[in-house]
Amino acid sequence: MQLEPRISLVFNGDCDEAFTLYQQCLGGTVTFRLTWGDSPMAGQAPPEWRDKILHATLTVGGTAISGGDVLEYEHPQGFQLQLNLDDVGAADRIFRQLADGGNVTHPMQQTFWAQRFGAVVDRFGIPWAINCGEQKLA
Repeated sequence: MQLEPRISLVFNGDCDEAFTLYQQCLGGTVTFRLTWGDSPMAGQAPPEWRDKILHATLTVGGTAISGGDVLEYEHPQGFQLQLNLDDVGAADRIFRQLADGGNVTHPMQQTFWAQRFGAVVDRFGIPWAINCGEQKLA
């Protein structure tokens, strides 16, 4: 048996906007995008959902993140996406972009384990942790 965790995010009608932000701040590429209206499930969604995303895939490095707008949305909970970086400038920039309009749960700062660590729930309700570089303990 091989376990291959796959990240699949749910949104309340703003998947396209979220994936656009993630593509910009993480340097990824949206490799697949299917709207409700262009899918065989078009008849199962209200007309105002025609342009909402049924399924999208964003590739960042070697990792694929799936997402879509769901009709019966529940706020995501019980997980956090963690980004591990070596570049402090990139970590600070990504944190600021994800925090814009979101809720900072742990300010970006030096810790005993990292040069920088911060946690945020972005404006789409997705929780992120940014960890950058190991802190040298004396």
